[in-house]
Amino acid sequence: MDIRTIGVVGAGQMGNGIAHVMALAGYEVALNDISGEALDKAMATIRKNLDRQVSREKITQDALEAALARITTTQTLTDLGQSDLIIEAATEREAVKQAIFDELLPHLTPDTILTSNTSSISITRLASRTDRPEKFMGFHFMNPVPVMQLVELIRGIATDKETFDACRAVVDNLGKTAASAEDFPAFIVNRILMPMINEAVYTLYEGVGNVQSIDQSLKLGANHPMGPLELADFIGLDTCLAIMNVLHDGLADTKYRPCPLLTKYVEAGWLGRKAGRGFYDYRGDSPVPTR
Repeated sequence: MDIRTIGVVGAGQMGNGIAHVMALAGYEVALNDISGEALDKAMATIRKNLDRQVSREKITQDALEAALARITTTQTLTDLGQSDLIIEAATEREAVKQAIFDELLPHLTPDTILTSNTSSISITRLASRTDRPEKFMGFHFMNPVPVMQLVELIRGIATDKETFDACRAVVDNLGKTAASAEDFPAFIVNRILMPMINEAVYTLYEGVGNVQSIDQSLKLGANHPMGPLELADFIGLDTCLAIMNVLHDGLADTKYRPCPLLTKYVEAGWLGRKAGRGFYDYRGDSPVPTR
């Protein structure tokens, strides 16, 4: 299948990054969000990130202008129905994702491929509630999308080879690397990454180290570019908690039990960078540990 048009649902951190890389690779992109303000913010972010690429001589000014011209925005979800490929990048809540697919279904072409950027939710289960489980799969980008090279491609139990091959061709066209993952809770990256972050929170919770010493230890002792608590703030503590709950519920193993301190931070609304506070306080000139 030759994919030329792409619909992206959700103009947040992931959605605007997906629209950015798709448009830069030559695809016509329709970016949807229920919020006009979110769409305006997304386009400003895309422009800023493209400008950065121009300044670093990664792309030309002509490429920037051409990419921006390929993106249209809409608050009407059904406008995406005629797309060859739709990538859902809404919040990590299954009920929200399901409602999006339910609304889209009557407006799709027979050949439209549906995908989700979910970082942990069952692709098979999402696909089973649509009219095209064989044309449904996981298309999981890493954050920040324009920078990170990996895309996890997750086949549900019904996903056919043609759909997988079409999505893999898109990843290749983006100049990124596809990793094929089986449809088990949290797939590959988050199956390994989130328990590490959760264990770092337990290390903080139990007083083994403070925020600074834990992050410093992993950066200097394991050569990680970011400490686990700093990374959790970057991802969003609500997202980290949601993925840990999916792992805990889906695999029924106590080693995936979310740390109570992680739950407490989310209850407080301290969700990381996007909220101004998480394991660090970002409201000043430089981040300050909160514990």
